[in-house]
Amino acid sequence: MIQKKEYKFWFCTGSQDLYGDEVLEHVALHSREIVDELNKSGILPYEVVWKPVLITNQLIRQTFNEANADESCAGVITWMHTFSPAKSWILGLQEFRKPLLHLHTQYNEEIPYDTIDMDFMNENQAAHGDREYGHIVSRMRIERKVVVGYWKDAVVREKIASWMRTAVGVMESSHIRVMRIADNMRNVAVTEGDKVEAQIKFGWEVDAYPVNSIIESVNDVSDADVQVLLDEYYDKYQMILDGRDPEEFKKHVAVQAKIELGFERYLEEKNYQAIVTHFGDLGALKQLPGLAIQRLMEKGYGFGAEGDWKVAAMVRLMKIMTEGKKDAKGTSMMEDYTYNLVRGKEGILEAHMLEICPSIADGPISIRVNPLSMGDREDPARLVFTSKEGRGVATSLIDLGNRFRLIINEVECKKTEKAMPALPVATNYWTPYPDLYTGAEAWILAGGAHHTAFSYDLTVEQMVDWAEIMGIEAVVIDQNTTIPAFKRDLKLGEIFYK
Repeated sequence: MIQKKEYKFWFCTGSQDLYGDEVLEHVALHSREIVDELNKSGILPYEVVWKPVLITNQLIRQTFNEANADESCAGVITWMHTFSPAKSWILGLQEFRKPLLHLHTQYNEEIPYDTIDMDFMNENQAAHGDREYGHIVSRMRIERKVVVGYWKDAVVREKIASWMRTAVGVMESSHIRVMRIADNMRNVAVTEGDKVEAQIKFGWEVDAYPVNSIIESVNDVSDADVQVLLDEYYDKYQMILDGRDPEEFKKHVAVQAKIELGFERYLEEKNYQAIVTHFGDLGALKQLPGLAIQRLMEKGYGFGAEGDWKVAAMVRLMKIMTEGKKDAKGTSMMEDYTYNLVRGKEGILEAHMLEICPSIADGPISIRVNPLSMGDREDPARLVFTSKEGRGVATSLIDLGNRFRLIINEVECKKTEKAMPALPVATNYWTPYPDLYTGAEAWILAGGAHHTAFSYDLTVEQMVDWAEIMGIEAVVIDQNTTIPAFKRDLKLGEIFYK
């Protein structure tokens, strides 16, 4: 379902005409070479496009407005090869509306000790020009990413690549539309939120649909289409009957196949990329969507349980940011369920009633059909698996009434000590950084939800960058977190984002 858009990033080099045409020719050649080598590196997920050297107010303003108008441009990378008077950038920066990266580099890696003269100094003074440019961007209070280092360095290229994914997340945020099937769970606070403010801040459109409108789409699915998808299920997954009659088992699985096809067609028809359901209002659905939602998430749709539209949008956003990432390990909605508080073995068992994305699965994936006390419907089919090991980020976007806050917790996923054969749901098991006790206390102090948007493939830095570009508060819980310092940061956030 996710189709990677061919976004591009413009490379804009600053200079001036003080040093003559020959220097400007060198500046253009050097910046072209940098762009060519960045594209050849194989590290960057998107193409960099070279733009002519910018030396006047008019050209800078024109270039930035062209970037605004170009839907394929996801951001601009700027670099001052020579000294570039910063007042020349003011009008362009005032009108620029896309993600901005300031690459603080220089063409040469090492000082040419034996030959360096004033001509070389004038031509190669990014240390001077980038500081002048950086000053005006800071004075104008413009959010940007600063990457420092030699442009051939793999670390520098990796940082640019990482920021590109964040920038694409910013661009795609305004295209996220969440379909709310029924409302959120009654009396639950954290799944509520200001949808109008979310559209203002993030561009998300969150719309409500009656349950039975989507059921019509489910009912229209033909038996032949259901059989094709059933064949795919039986070919791809292991069937665990738990003593059930095979034909009766298959009928339950067929219900989820029909829901998957009906939901997907309805989402495509209405142009929505995320969906929420609620077990308290299922209309004429025979089962709570389980396997169906899991499969939709794997295809790139966002999902939030019990009407949690913020998580649905964040899951979709994080899937977009990781699209095409080599060796990706997966992104999913998650929920904190129960703790292991044995000293030295602490962790949180993450799961949900049914809906965990199989993109995070490690090893075989099974289908089981088991009773579910909530929803008052027949036993739903669901995909069951355990998740991969490794580091990831769990995020919670919350509405504090006067603003949004993104809570980001670095976690270490691992295997449980023992199997859990009686638990018929997909699970993950992680220990939050810096440890369970500090991590959980900080999470609660920050107001974090029990639902999270989780990914193995994004970093704390990327999520912080996204929040900062969006102009919202971000708080981080990681290996350096202490409760006194965290409380101080929360108090400072109250002042800054007031």
